Amino acid sequence: MTWTWKSFRQNIFNVRPEFRIKALEIGMDHPEDEGHALGDHDGKQDVKEVVARLEEFKKSMEAKIALRQSNLSPERPDIGFLRSLDSSIKRNTAVIKKLKQITEEQREGMMDDLRSVNLSKFVSEAVAAICDAKLKTSDIQAAVQICSLLHQRYNDFSPSLIQGLLKIFLPGKSGDDYEADRSLKAMKKRSTLKLLLELYFVGVIEDASVFVNIIKDLTSVEQFKDRDTTQTNLSLLASFARQGRFFFGLPQSGPEIQDEFFNGLNVMADQKKIFRKAFYTYYDATAELLQSEHTALRQMEHENAKTLNAKGELSDENTTSYEKLRKSYDQLFRGVATLAEALDMQPPVMPEDGHTTRVTTGEDASSPVTGKESSALEPLWDDEDTRAFYECLPDLRAFVPAVLLGELEPKVSEQSSKTQLQSAESASEPDQGHSIVQDVAHRCVDSEALQEGKADEIEKCKEENDKEKPKDAEKEKGKEKDVERKGESEKEKLKSLEGSNLEAMIHRLPGCVSRDLIDQLTVEFCYLNSKSNRKRLVRALFNVPRTSLELLPYYSRMVATLSTCMKDVSSMLMQSLEDEFNYLISKKDQMNIESKIRNIRFIGELCKFKIAPAGLVFSCLKYVIDHALWVVYPRGHVHSTLALS
Repeated sequence: MTWTWKSFRQNIFNVRPEFRIKALEIGMDHPEDEGHALGDHDGKQDVKEVVARLEEFKKSMEAKIALRQSNLSPERPDIGFLRSLDSSIKRNTAVIKKLKQITEEQREGMMDDLRSVNLSKFVSEAVAAICDAKLKTSDIQAAVQICSLLHQRYNDFSPSLIQGLLKIFLPGKSGDDYEADRSLKAMKKRSTLKLLLELYFVGVIEDASVFVNIIKDLTSVEQFKDRDTTQTNLSLLASFARQGRFFFGLPQSGPEIQDEFFNGLNVMADQKKIFRKAFYTYYDATAELLQSEHTALRQMEHENAKTLNAKGELSDENTTSYEKLRKSYDQLFRGVATLAEALDMQPPVMPEDGHTTRVTTGEDASSPVTGKESSALEPLWDDEDTRAFYECLPDLRAFVPAVLLGELEPKVSEQSSKTQLQSAESASEPDQGHSIVQDVAHRCVDSEALQEGKADEIEKCKEENDKEKPKDAEKEKGKEKDVERKGESEKEKLKSLEGSNLEAMIHRLPGCVSRDLIDQLTVEFCYLNSKSNRKRLVRALFNVPRTSLELLPYYSRMVATLSTCMKDVSSMLMQSLEDEFNYLISKKDQMNIESKIRNIRFIGELCKFKIAPAGLVFSCLKYVIDHALWVVYPRGHVHSTLALS
């Protein structure tokens, strides 16, 4: 049978986390390798190692099942057997001291000592020693074996052990603080929670209500008052959720023997409901806390960015506050994401503010300039031609009519409104004339009809006037429709003509490698000026090939020239470059070096034309220097930093 990566991954990855880590190390988690057969020698060796771990895991699960059966139905020795063992105080005291230092290496020796002594009168001392033991993760299984042995031998051991371990989680209710050091207390809670879970798995603890009290205390609202306590509880709850998915009724993934093991655990439906409610409510509260802290962090970054632009550095107080808030936010985000993954939920997505400047808090490596030359200003440009290129821009108003530059648009709109009013007045004049004629006609009817009896003729005149009125209106409407149709057709022709001309002009952009050519093209664009065309031009300038860096000065000159009359051109291009810079610095690798250099060079050229603000350039430069890894070639040259010089 030929194994493939895909079929092997499906059988391995869901067993234990360390198997997946090993698979990642040997490259089994890459989709492009799924179709490869395991024919490589190194691949076979790694697969054998993972298979051996899988077999070891199955054996450990079988041993846990057997140990649970022994703990659920213990065969405790009688009094006569216990009396035959060593009951001396000296011997029992020595064994109890060893229980304070349980390790995996000393497990077999300690279990032999426990089998040889009678601790019937020293059960409480043994429980206290186990509760005081500083267990590491690797020592948990040894402690489980020792506790199982004492549980199977002494009837009052398990209740006393449970009460002693619960006091570690409820120091306030018990009246004594376990340890003054927060970090030690957090480590103690973490190891104790793992020990309680393992004791529940093997049957030393039979009732899941023990964990209900712990979870209620860890998820209480009072715990949010202290940030360190919140971080500790979040880590504990995430660990509990990963190990105890069956407490929430979540599906288990793994081999059949693992399903058999967890199916033997008795968790009532009401208890599962309590666990789910407590965890989901706590998750919503932490997500809300994360959102508020994210907002506070962004606000502080905005304020720090303003301070950097104004003063060039942050005070020690601001730096310390930012580092503290950033560290707290990162820890909280990792904890919430881990808890969401354990609960099969999507982690919260924090909205990113594109205008936020990343603030670094590394110490400023710059030093004040010393010597006689510090007071002398160095020339800004190398020669007169370079200065003229960056400072002497063509005046578009001298070459292009003002109406094409959009400067006369308000006047034109006013004139158009006036003409509309005049046309409306002229259109209303015939109606007014009609009303006057009708009034005169009425008067004629009143006077002449009585005197000369010519009412019939007047009525005929009125009827003829009424017939002529709709005919004139229909003629005017027809003329207006013809004018509108002609105007629309002309607009469509102009749009198509402008579109073709703009495409041709954009195709000519890469060939503008001189000042005269780029200035001529800039003037030509003014004759195609419109909002949509400006957007298309900015898009074309932004998409300059990363291998054509020689075009950046000319493109920047075009933007600077157009910015004298079209302010949105420079703002749109700067926004695109800032967004690209923020995206590229988030990729802390050595890929896309040319794109990064193009971006930073473009910003530098725009700064020479006074389009990009100096504060933005210094912020980019400082970030590049502080995080030089993402711009370094294998030889170690910081190209992006040099591109700004």
